[in-house]
Amino acid sequence: MMKLCVFIVLFASTTVVMGQHTNFNTQRNWSLNKKEVLFGLGATQFTGDLGGRDRIGKDFSLVDIDIPSTGFGGMIGYRYRFHPYWATTTSFNLGVLRGNDANTNEIVRESRNLHFRSIIVELSQRLEFVFFSNEKFGSRYRLPGHNGFSNHNEQIYLFGGVGVNYFNPKARYNGRWTALDPLNTEGQGLPGGARETLPCTVTIPMGFGIRYGVGRQWRFALEATYVKTFSDYIDDVHSVYYDPSKLDSPAAQYLSNPAKDNTSWFAPGQMRGQPQKDAYYYLNLVVMKNVTYKDYTLKRRSYYWKKARYKF
Repeated sequence: MMKLCVFIVLFASTTVVMGQHTNFNTQRNWSLNKKEVLFGLGATQFTGDLGGRDRIGKDFSLVDIDIPSTGFGGMIGYRYRFHPYWATTTSFNLGVLRGNDANTNEIVRESRNLHFRSIIVELSQRLEFVFFSNEKFGSRYRLPGHNGFSNHNEQIYLFGGVGVNYFNPKARYNGRWTALDPLNTEGQGLPGGARETLPCTVTIPMGFGIRYGVGRQWRFALEATYVKTFSDYIDDVHSVYYDPSKLDSPAAQYLSNPAKDNTSWFAPGQMRGQPQKDAYYYLNLVVMKNVTYKDYTLKRRSYYWKKARYKF
C-alpha cells in the first residue's frame, strides 16, 4: 500500500509538471521568447547648433534640450534572442527632428535666428544585454489547485549598435518649407565655401529599455535611445557665414543669414555653427509580440469547440 501511495504521488507530480510549459521557472524560459516583432511610437529630440537652453556652453548635451522643438517618430523591428543575456534587434525608424533659435533667450543664438526641420529615416542593428529578467510561463491547463502560477516577462536591458540614416533639413521661406541642401547656405561646393556633404550618415544608437509582459505573447517597453551621428549638417549649420551675394537665389541669401539683431556678429567669415557632430534622441513606447511561442491553450479550446459543434 505504501509503495502504491508513493507511486500515485510521483505520478500526480509528474502530471502537474507536464501540464505546465516546458522549462517553467528555469533560466531556459528565454528560449520561449526568442523571436519578437516590435512596433513603437514616441518623441524625438535634437541636439546640435540650433535652439537649446538659455545659456551657452552646454550645446550637444541633455542639458541643452529644446523642449518646444520636440518632434515625433515611430519604429518597427524584429528582435532575436540568442542567449539568456543577449539579443539583437533590427529596426527601421522614421521621425522628425526640429531646432529653432527663437526658442532660446541666449542672446547670440536668438539674434542668429536660424531654424530647421528634418525627416530622419534610419535603419539600425543593435546588440542588447539583458542584465535583469524575470521570465516565467504559467500553467498551460487550468488544473484545480494550481492557479497560482502566473506569466511573467520583465526585463531591463542595455543596447548599442550601428546604423545609417537619411536626413533632409528644411526651413520656412515665404510661408513654405524649403529644402536647404540645394541652396548651399554655407557655400558648399562654391569657391571659398564649405565642402559638399551627403544627406546621410553612419549612426551609433545606444540606450536602455524596461519592459513588462502582458500574458504569454505581448510585452510593453519604454526605450530611451541616444543616437550619435557623424554629420554636422542635419540642421544645415556647420562652419562660417558665406557671402550671400555669391549665392544663387533670394531664398539662399535669406536662409543663409536671417539674423534679426546684432547683425554685425554674423557677417561673412564669422562663426555660423560649431564644427561638432549632431545627435538626437528617441523616447519610445514599444509594443512587442512574441512570435516564438504559440498559445496551445487557445488552439486546444478552439479544437474542442469545433468538435462539439460538429456533434450537434
